Amino acid sequence: MSLSVRPQRRVLVTKINRSQSFAGVNSSADRPFRNLSPFTPTVSRKTGSRVSRMFSMSHKSPPPKVPQPNRLDEVYEALKKGLTAYLEVHQLELEKLSTQIRESKRNSRLGFLYDLDKQVKSIERFLRRLEFHASKIDELYEAYCIQRRLRDGAHNMVKAYSTGSPGSREARESLAEASKGYKEYTENMCLLENELESQLGEFHIRMKGLAGFARLCAGDQYEIFMKYGRQRWKLRGRIEVNSKQVWDSEEMVFLPLVTEFLSIKVTELKSLANHVVVGNVSCETKDLFAALPQVVAVDINDLGTLKLSLEVTWNPFDKDDQPSAASTVNKASTVNKRFSTYNQSPPDTPSLREQAFYVSAHQAGLLRRHGQW
Repeated sequence: MSLSVRPQRRVLVTKINRSQSFAGVNSSADRPFRNLSPFTPTVSRKTGSRVSRMFSMSHKSPPPKVPQPNRLDEVYEALKKGLTAYLEVHQLELEKLSTQIRESKRNSRLGFLYDLDKQVKSIERFLRRLEFHASKIDELYEAYCIQRRLRDGAHNMVKAYSTGSPGSREARESLAEASKGYKEYTENMCLLENELESQLGEFHIRMKGLAGFARLCAGDQYEIFMKYGRQRWKLRGRIEVNSKQVWDSEEMVFLPLVTEFLSIKVTELKSLANHVVVGNVSCETKDLFAALPQVVAVDINDLGTLKLSLEVTWNPFDKDDQPSAASTVNKASTVNKRFSTYNQSPPDTPSLREQAFYVSAHQAGLLRRHGQW
C-alpha cells in the first residue's frame, strides 16, 4: 500500500552533493499526489527499544471551533470500510475455528478442544464488541447529520432575515433567534465531531527504514520527525555496512484525527551545525483504517530517490483490553502461521486417561437417565 502525499511547498536548505542520480529535493511548484509502491529495507534496532506512546495532553483533544462536515464525511466512509473489513476478517477466522472443532470433535484430545473453544468464545466476544462500536459510530454520525441540517436551516434563515428589511421588531427578534440557533448547532457539531474522533482507535506505526537507491551510504545519519496534530515522534538512525539501519526508536502509537494530516520531515545530520532537510511531506491518513497491518511507502523528495517505509496497524479501540485471541487475528504473521494451533491435526485415538474419562462420563449419564444417581 502507499500513502497519498498532499501537495505542499517546501524550501531546500542546502544543496546536496551526493550522487548524480539525486538531482535535488524540492521544486518551487506544488507536486501532485503519488501512488507509491511498498518495499521492505533491512533494518536493525538497538536493544531495549520500547513501544512509545504519544497522546495529546488529554485523552480527548479539545473540540474544534469550526466544524468540518465534508472532511468528516470522508473519514466516516473510510472508517466504516475499515470496520467492515475488520468484521469480515474475524468472522472468517471464527468460521475456520468452528469448522475445525466440528471435524475434530470425535478424535481429539480434551485440551486441544478446550483451547479451540476458548479461542472461539474470545473472538465471539470481540465481534459483539466490534458490532456495538460500529453502531455507536453510526449513531454519532446520524446525530451529526441532524445537527448539520439544522445548522444549514438556521444559516438560511439568518441570510433571509439579513437581506430583508430589519426595521420591524419581529424581524429583529427572528434574526436574533436564528443567529442563536446557528451558534448552538455549530457548537453541537463541534462536540459530536470531537466525540466521533475519540472513537477512531489507534494507529500503531512501526519504523521499517529508509530506501534511497544510490542516495544512502554507510555512515550517514538521519533524523525523522513526525507530527500529527499535537502528537510528536522524533527518531534518529544510522546507515551501516551491508545496507543495515539502526534506529533509536521502534514504534509509536498515534490517535487518529479527523482534520489533521501526518507531517513527516527527514533531515540528514552531517555535522553539529550542518543539517540538511532532505524532505518535508504531509500525508493522508484516512486510508490507514484497514483490518490487517499495511506496509506503506512515502516519497520524501520529489524525484522519489528517498523513500520512508512504515508498517501501520490499526486498532479500532484505543485501550489495551483487546482479547488476545482476537488480537492475534489482526496480525498477518499469525493469520499465515503454518504451525498455528488452528492448523494442527488432532490425534486419531484418545489417550488411556481420556478413554477412562469417557467411560465414566457415559456411565454417569446412564445413571442419571434411569434416576439412580
